[in-house]
Amino acid sequence: MSVGAVGPPMPSASSDVSQSPMSDIVSFEKAFHGEIVTPSHPSYAESLARWAANSQRNAAVVAFVKDTDDVRAALLYAKAQNLRIAVRGGGHNPAGASSIEGGLVIDLSRYLTGVRVDDGARLAYAGGGALWGTVNDECAKYGLVTPGGTVSHTGIGGLTLGGGFGFLSGQYGLVIDNLQQATVVLASGDTVTASESENPDLFWGLRGGGSNFGVVTEFVYRLHPHPGPVFAGLLILQPDAMEQVMGIVEKKWEAGMSPKETYQIMVATGGPGRVPCIGVFLFWDGLEAEGRENFKGFLDLGTLIIADMCKQMPYSAVNTLQNESVPHGRNYYLKSVFLPRPSPAVAVAVRDAVFALQKAHSDMDIAFIFENWSLEKICSVPTGTTAYQRSRALSTLASITYLNDTPDELAKVRAIVDTLVGIASGHAGGENVGYANYNSDAPSMIDPNGDTQISAIQTEALFGGNHARLRELKKEYDPDMVFSKWFAIRPAV
Repeated sequence: MSVGAVGPPMPSASSDVSQSPMSDIVSFEKAFHGEIVTPSHPSYAESLARWAANSQRNAAVVAFVKDTDDVRAALLYAKAQNLRIAVRGGGHNPAGASSIEGGLVIDLSRYLTGVRVDDGARLAYAGGGALWGTVNDECAKYGLVTPGGTVSHTGIGGLTLGGGFGFLSGQYGLVIDNLQQATVVLASGDTVTASESENPDLFWGLRGGGSNFGVVTEFVYRLHPHPGPVFAGLLILQPDAMEQVMGIVEKKWEAGMSPKETYQIMVATGGPGRVPCIGVFLFWDGLEAEGRENFKGFLDLGTLIIADMCKQMPYSAVNTLQNESVPHGRNYYLKSVFLPRPSPAVAVAVRDAVFALQKAHSDMDIAFIFENWSLEKICSVPTGTTAYQRSRALSTLASITYLNDTPDELAKVRAIVDTLVGIASGHAGGENVGYANYNSDAPSMIDPNGDTQISAIQTEALFGGNHARLRELKKEYDPDMVFSKWFAIRPAV
């Protein structure tokens, strides 16, 4: 398979692990088509780099795979050497699901990154290590789109397997609702296709069950016609605008949001001197005149508006607009909670807390985001159709960027975030894990020191009524918990 190529999966060797023991690195290298990086390699440090610097771990081996046979060889070697596994797609997971201390990383990001569009069938075939920017750009050549993230340098793998919200979700649902099939290398080493007609139980689990069931080397997405431009951008307002902004949001929520609109309300500081402000990121799937009319309430706030950077653009440009604010290589900590509805009073309390905490911790960048998109299409999918648990709730995100990756600093950051999400959620009873892809503390079987840190409470809360079925699937496809780096599911007994 050529670099970056996608298409039909490479044929696998026998899945009987006992027939192909790989007792040393030499035998592993002989069976491998890609590149193997160990600590003595000159590019070792580069191979560990991730979007969130604090999620990086010192792997024993990084295997840049070229095909499904390479994935199988890496699994066999890890089994023979008793090495824990992590899988890297885009390397964007804030909980470090793509890194592992002293283990083996199956890395898709060097060779399995290509995207091929079949415009006649309206399908996109994307390598498991592809980024959303590549998907969007390739689809744009044919006037086609599919929902996918809000930042273009996010990998498609983690976002898809965790559910996948995006600017087009109001019209076309979650990313998993547009997933046609997936090519998966299982813990056994077998390569299978998962779809509604082939291995449908596995396909069900992949759509929201995360990386618990195998290595997805190719995703196939359904595409939708989209020949025209969109209206999008950032509106920056004075802090005093928060109550009015959220009042507009509340009215839109009560009246029913248009499936064509998305808006994110951000509390943060920006510019020289860390000036407190409210950011409203607007998206309208249509022409600028239509978008400005739809968002008239926000755009008519007069002197409360500091800057209006909204304009008409191709859809493929929208996911790039926030890239510079979240570059690779910083220390990030994220936590999400779901809210039952917009609340101006809650938003004002969160705003006040963010600005007070930012003043007390000037060496950090503290932000809180309220996400809003129509949930009608998403929740029209019947309960239990996918592993992702759907609800009519709004996603929020507390985000902190900090300088020093130390235990003491992390403890401070966690305390700040817990304060903010506590205010937002009203310290409601039960476990509110929010949108799982935003969670920096996603429970896995392995923490940086190699100890167990799985939380059954959090995992059960995330999957709800689907958790029991997911445990049965885990027992069938990965009873030894080879894949255990993201909301790890224990096999049924």
